[in-house]
Amino acid sequence: MRTPIIIFLFATLLVPGTSVDRVWAQRVVPDVREKVTLSFAPLVRDASPAVVNVFTRKAVRSRGPASPLFNDPFFRRFFGDSLGEARPRKRFENSLGSGVIVRPDGLIVTNFHVIEGADSITVVLSDRREFAAKILREDERTDLAILKIDAADEALPHIALSDSDELEVGDLVLAIGNPFGVGKTVTSGIVSGLARTQVGISDFNFFIQTDAAINPGNSGGALLRMDGTLAGINTAIFSRSGGSQGIGFAIPSNMVRTVIDGAAAGEALRRAWLGASFETVTADIAEAIGLPRPEGVILSAIHPRGPAARSGLESGDIITAINGQPVFHTEGLRFRIATGVVGEEARLLVRRPSAQLEVSITLELPPEIPLRDERVLQGRHPIAGATVVNLSPAVAEEMGRDHFEEGVIIRSIAEGSPAYRLSFQIGDVIFAVNEVEIDAVSDLAERTAATRPQWTISVRRDGRLFSLTVAG
Repeated sequence: MRTPIIIFLFATLLVPGTSVDRVWAQRVVPDVREKVTLSFAPLVRDASPAVVNVFTRKAVRSRGPASPLFNDPFFRRFFGDSLGEARPRKRFENSLGSGVIVRPDGLIVTNFHVIEGADSITVVLSDRREFAAKILREDERTDLAILKIDAADEALPHIALSDSDELEVGDLVLAIGNPFGVGKTVTSGIVSGLARTQVGISDFNFFIQTDAAINPGNSGGALLRMDGTLAGINTAIFSRSGGSQGIGFAIPSNMVRTVIDGAAAGEALRRAWLGASFETVTADIAEAIGLPRPEGVILSAIHPRGPAARSGLESGDIITAINGQPVFHTEGLRFRIATGVVGEEARLLVRRPSAQLEVSITLELPPEIPLRDERVLQGRHPIAGATVVNLSPAVAEEMGRDHFEEGVIIRSIAEGSPAYRLSFQIGDVIFAVNEVEIDAVSDLAERTAATRPQWTISVRRDGRLFSLTVAG
């Protein structure tokens, strides 16, 4: 059955007077160079100087191998179990990534994982000049970091941020970075997908997917639109081999903008909150509540101090869009709220059993109620050396926690302290001390002030309750 079709196709190409024949007849030899050459070169020429190399150096302590003789029980019998333990040795790890100058005064955006734990950071410009960089902001939740270099009064080449909501699948993009340390490299492709959420790179999973080749060393580099503006920061690839397989991910420029804002002035990172907990409307939920198809996110609880409560939103409401942008899942809603401007209004399209309505809310910062009362615990008890704070919506937002959580949470732990040695973790919520519940930092300080013959510390970790009992 396929043969007649093939014959027909060839016949169409060969018969004079057909539409294909007419097209061929209209083709002429180009008479100017511009008709022959189509190139991204002018775009790359303008943007490339704003993409920099980021070199980091980090000191790492490790123990060298001991002699096998020291494992002999005869030696250990006379010299003890510590015999042959190698002394810690200091070595340095160097890594390479990319960055983008986004302001002429030397403000640079890169990935958090590029500079994480670095003792020193060097930025190398396209003209091979080197600058020591200081960190203005590290945001592990978005995998972004803001650096600053001092180029005196020189206005450095930079790339302006675009509105990433204007991107469409199929748009042409360029990726600029330093893959494998071979030198600045440009690759081209298209936007393969938007709002990718199943990536697992950061708390705000909402990525641009592209087939422009991205490889190790591209992290922190520019994903460029055809108008020369920054669509996003290249962050990760999906690969089974370690090299590019045509699936790369970039953080959208709208999220980049929220992390940049206020960084140069030393202001705290400001993210709005909705004041509600929510979940994606799945097919099962849609069937249970009588929806024709799964769409949006459903509000499961409303915080009494949040903008959702003040705007009249109710538990069971389904948000399907924000400011005209559709919302399909919880990650999308979190992204839209987090990239909103604090103090401005957001328009929510809300579905209720009886109607569909538009609700306006004013984007606000999460409140710090109760006050955090941050303290470093000291004394002779198991959690000495831990820094603790009262949980509030503001603290929960900073730490990526549920805004409805309450209690006392461990924010940091001093290395070598009792809390460190007993394996308490950042994010543990201290539930009780010697079976007395802890509601505030002041309660915890009071309960740990006196010496006790035995301590039982109960903590909530990942939704489970753990208890540790040790002698005083």
